[in-house]
Amino acid sequence: MRAAVCHEYGKPDAVRVEDGVEVASPGPGQVRVRVRAAAVNFPDVLLVANQYQLTVPTPFVPGSEFAGEVVEVASDVRDVAVGDRVFGAVTVGAFGEQIVLSAGDVRPIPPGVDDRLAAAFGVAHRTAYHTLRSVAGLRRGDELIVLGAGGGVGLAAVRIGAALGATVTAVASSTAKLEVAAAHGAARCVNHTAGDLRGALRAVLPGGADVVVDPVGGPLAEPALRSLRYRGRFVTVGYASGVIPRIPLNLVLLKGVEVRGIQLRDFLTHRAEDAARDDRELLAMLADGTVRPHIGATYPLDEVVVALRHVADGRAIGKVVLDIAPSVASAG
Repeated sequence: MRAAVCHEYGKPDAVRVEDGVEVASPGPGQVRVRVRAAAVNFPDVLLVANQYQLTVPTPFVPGSEFAGEVVEVASDVRDVAVGDRVFGAVTVGAFGEQIVLSAGDVRPIPPGVDDRLAAAFGVAHRTAYHTLRSVAGLRRGDELIVLGAGGGVGLAAVRIGAALGATVTAVASSTAKLEVAAAHGAARCVNHTAGDLRGALRAVLPGGADVVVDPVGGPLAEPALRSLRYRGRFVTVGYASGVIPRIPLNLVLLKGVEVRGIQLRDFLTHRAEDAARDDRELLAMLADGTVRPHIGATYPLDEVVVALRHVADGRAIGKVVLDIAPSVASAG
């Protein structure tokens, strides 16, 4: 098959598109999927650079999110059939024409949802929904601050937060990103590059916020935490800035706030019942159109390096998608 391959760790340029890449036959409980579209995420960049929380031995096919059509199933698979349109997430392997994985790791694409949207939906929206619903305990009427509101998780948190009844303040680095955040439900927008983020947040939220969602880290974390009202909740989701913030614990003590964290794979393991409930609710929101990903850029597979750079450089707005194969018409 044709696939993007990382033979050595490094910058996105380390990835090459090759023909003749082997793909395994499905083993017990597995399916083979013809990949139509795949989403590019910041962890893909980190895995290629060997800077993620785990190391994948080279050579490997990067890519974590995909959508496509089932072309083969193992004899013991009962709930997935050849011809099913499915989407799913893996650690690596999505940037190729085919992928083999556990049947339990794919879900049916709802009618009316095309392959690009399905590929762009999974990781960012699941992370955002679990963060807001189960970790932050977001309630209708809450004031929510979302840092990195132009990125995949951030923009998903804006859209989902608004859908759950919160008033959302979006924080991002450009007018273009904030315009998209406003279109997805942000009531207030703050450009943090103007300086004095704490002052800007105080101006638009004089009473403080109930929840902060932070997928960025770095210098934005502390002023956002200072913007919480008493008993507010600060959720750290990741460090797209590349810098893990050092929060003065006296702020936590004086403000009575709670600092919480979420890493998706650990949440799925340790809070399986909550995760299953959240996934059902979120998939229903995708099916009825309440939540749809924003795809800011699309590239062919041959331009995978350009797509990875687009994400690595922080220029992406919403999701970046690779067209792996011609899309099939959506059902319904």
